[in-house]
Amino acid sequence: MPLLLGLATLLVLLWALGAFSRAQVATIKAFGIWVVAIGGLLFACLLALTGRELPALAALAMLGPLVWSWVAESRRPAQRRSGAGSRAAVGSAMTREEAYAVLGLQPGASEVDIRAAYRRLMRLAHPDGGGSDWLAARINRARDVLLG
Repeated sequence: MPLLLGLATLLVLLWALGAFSRAQVATIKAFGIWVVAIGGLLFACLLALTGRELPALAALAMLGPLVWSWVAESRRPAQRRSGAGSRAAVGSAMTREEAYAVLGLQPGASEVDIRAAYRRLMRLAHPDGGGSDWLAARINRARDVLLG
């Protein structure tokens, strides 16, 4: 029986690691916030049940800003889609001169130079690395205009 339980645990962990490796950063962040919030609530309940009401209230007070930031963060993606996303869609008409400027190249640069500049800038501006969604979209658009 312990062997089956260990095997089942291993399979669940492997499945969870696979799901984690395919998950987006925002999903992992939201999951982490849920884990911390539920863990904090359980900790506060445990403290209250053992007669430590003051530390339980302190734990709940510390969870307040976390929950508030979570609520505020859950509202931001809708604002981002209507804000920055629509700017990229509306402002998608980029001239070749603008595209060269975005990539930091001189007009007439070769395809190799364009691809190298694109890779260099995306390493810095990619949202998964802490960069800007808007800037990454501009870099992508510049590459598409020049190589299109």
